[in-house]
Amino acid sequence: MPRSPVVARTRAGASVLAALTVTALVATGQPATAAPAPPAAEPLNRAFDRAAREYGVPRDLLAAVGYGESRLDGHAGKPSQANGYGVMHLASNPDNRSLEKAAALTGEPADRLRRDTAANILGGAAVLRDHADRLGLDRTERRDVNAWYPAVARYSEAEGPAAALYADTVFTFLAQGLTATSPGGETVRVPSRPVAPDKDEVSAAGVYAQSPDYPSALWVPASSQNYATGRTATINKVVVHVTQGSYAGSISWFQNPASQVSAHYVIRSSDGEITQTVRDANTAWHARSANSSSIGLEHEGWVDNPAWFTDAMYRSSAALTSHLAARYSIPKNRTHIVGHSEVPGNDHTDPGVHWDWNYYMQLVGGSPGTPGDSLTFPSYAVQQSGSSGPQVKAVQQLLNAQGYPAGSADGIFGPATKSATQAFQRARSLTADGAVGPKTWTALLSAGTTPALARGSSGDAVKRLQRSLTAALGTTVNADGSFGPTTETAVRTYQSSRGLSVDGKVGPATWGALQAGR
Repeated sequence: MPRSPVVARTRAGASVLAALTVTALVATGQPATAAPAPPAAEPLNRAFDRAAREYGVPRDLLAAVGYGESRLDGHAGKPSQANGYGVMHLASNPDNRSLEKAAALTGEPADRLRRDTAANILGGAAVLRDHADRLGLDRTERRDVNAWYPAVARYSEAEGPAAALYADTVFTFLAQGLTATSPGGETVRVPSRPVAPDKDEVSAAGVYAQSPDYPSALWVPASSQNYATGRTATINKVVVHVTQGSYAGSISWFQNPASQVSAHYVIRSSDGEITQTVRDANTAWHARSANSSSIGLEHEGWVDNPAWFTDAMYRSSAALTSHLAARYSIPKNRTHIVGHSEVPGNDHTDPGVHWDWNYYMQLVGGSPGTPGDSLTFPSYAVQQSGSSGPQVKAVQQLLNAQGYPAGSADGIFGPATKSATQAFQRARSLTADGAVGPKTWTALLSAGTTPALARGSSGDAVKRLQRSLTAALGTTVNADGSFGPTTETAVRTYQSSRGLSVDGKVGPATWGALQAGR
């Protein structure tokens, strides 16, 4: 994002530093004491120490930034939602080029910065030091952790409230202290200390504005180019997401017009703080087919790391969901409070297997149950002109999700549904009779991405597989999203009956047969 011209700053020794005004956080793990950290001996600690020495960045500040970005998990080089990488979240997107900047400053190739944790931490330190230099921090000022507040805000590559939220979080970790365990089992400690960050360079106007729809939340609006004004459907569900990135980073991403995504609320992991980014009355872009009828809740974290799902987050999110359910008459059950992976037409896996639905629904005050996705049935009957009911509604949802306009999903098989069915059938080289029989059901239910699946796989793709096998075989395959022995047997049966190689695994050939309606 554009930055103001660099000017060197001078500070009078008697000037009073701004008091820390952020809400206190409780970091994951046990609070650290004021005692010095033990000598670093393990790889992650060595990487923080080396990078701190090489670039003159306070070691504990560097560790706090890394912890806030990733919980010290590099995710094996996989990108975040904002295309950021590694422990230090070096990003490469239209408004954040910290990955490229780190490569230029360190001489390390971008691929190594993405995948190698030590190089990634070194790159993060280099970028922080570059921000400090551009702000004019001299050697004495760089020894004072409080002077780094504006450099940390700039590291976020956010503006205004989002940048202040980011820097406030880091400085609260410094104030509280933290003891964190990396995915590899290494312990990283940051002792607690008094902090009084210098906020003169950071504009935080509006950072403590109250949410217009939920008084307990802050208000930091998303870019108007990332949502639609108004609604085309009644609000009838809440969709639970996981950010695949940090709290402030996600809020900033929603402010970026290039992202073309948003959610109504974002919940912080460490203390459950909530920020609203899109008004309830408007349509956030978070769940494709459910956008117009749902409220989207993003939870800070990564689906593969349960450490992000704190009790504070569960309780805060559940209180919000309970409020939304009361305000919009949303039933408190798993048909109307669903995960992103359970929304028709989506290929995401969040909130993932580590999200405790039973506990969450207990906190909401609803029924745990199982998700009612309106697509799963023990068998699939022929649907045609004149048919009506839940299975017609499922046909309409599936056709609309695939881009074949069947009209509103009202459960009545009329001319629009028949026309859409025929168009879909022609595209799949099926008999275009406008009736949804076993072959068309199989093709519709399996439509979507085609990841390799085998025993042990889980998620929405497995549920699509299980539903399509039910239609293709004419026998019920439990659509629980878990690829176990029963699903493997069904796959083998399908492969054998269709003349495919029989290995019980789902690759291109098996997906191709299912999506062709065989």
